[in-house]
Amino acid sequence: MSEALVDIRNLQVTFAGSGAAGQPVRAVSDVSLSVQRGEVLALIGESGSGKSVTLRTLLKLHPERRTTITGQVQVAGTDVLALKGRALADYRGKTTAMIFQEPLLALDPVYTVGAQITEAIRRHEPGVSAAQAQARALALFEQVRIPSPERRLAAYPHEMSGGMRQRAMIALALACRPQLLLADEPTTALDATVQIQVLLLLRELQQQLGLGVIFVTHDIGAAVEVADRIAVMYAGRIVEEGTVRQLIRSPRHPYTQALLASRQHGAMVRGQRLPTLGGSPPDLAALPPGCAFAARCPLAQSRCLEALPPDVPLAPGHVARCHRTDATGAESFVTLPAASLE
Repeated sequence: MSEALVDIRNLQVTFAGSGAAGQPVRAVSDVSLSVQRGEVLALIGESGSGKSVTLRTLLKLHPERRTTITGQVQVAGTDVLALKGRALADYRGKTTAMIFQEPLLALDPVYTVGAQITEAIRRHEPGVSAAQAQARALALFEQVRIPSPERRLAAYPHEMSGGMRQRAMIALALACRPQLLLADEPTTALDATVQIQVLLLLRELQQQLGLGVIFVTHDIGAAVEVADRIAVMYAGRIVEEGTVRQLIRSPRHPYTQALLASRQHGAMVRGQRLPTLGGSPPDLAALPPGCAFAARCPLAQSRCLEALPPDVPLAPGHVARCHRTDATGAESFVTLPAASLE
């Protein structure tokens, strides 16, 4: 196998004094991930599971004075955690770019969208003239299918609809031809029809440009639409990882099964209640000694409360961190039918 575009090993991210009583919060614990060139990895899980924290670490966006980061993060052979100053500024946008969840907050309200894109191009490619950058920005708007692109380049962010702003955000992320694209729940603020359009556009552009992509979402249905592999996060840890087909057809961690059950709308009969997962995620400032999911898991045993579960290989590329991967026949949760993959 060729060298991975992204290689994360034993990543741990702790925020100082963020707990209820001022304790440090361990938002990401011992996360190891890799992404190949041209591959889409989806990170899924509930809010607060560590998905966005992991993503932002790839751009060193956390405040240094309040954050302790250990482990290894390499992108295209670059040690990201060692980057500082000009080298970090050059890396952001050129090697790795990000699509944020809410473009109205990510885009500068006092500059036109076109000015922001041309500024990014000229910042990373000093030899490009203003006219060349403007032509590139126009081509990008056409590529992401923004109507009347010449007019929209002169628009301010608030003058665009939500879907159009997100397309402009994608254009800005692609402006300097990055190798890695980070997408932090890019469709959450959009209505259902526009969500599908943006997801299909992202997948099409990823395939055309050969980008590596890490796609963060709490919606497993969205992950199935765009991803090659899925990593499931809970309480700052990866609890299961595999191809889309492996996780949909043979989920082995109870949390993955619960996420799938929450999407089981089409197979439900009239009068049947939607499966729910009781309890709440644990306090990241006071994690239990064992499995963080044990308090909510219907399969939990005493060992689950006492010791962290190991990574259990299930098939090539399919791993679950669970003491009960043997309980494949348990009817704790309803999973999606295999036909949903077709």
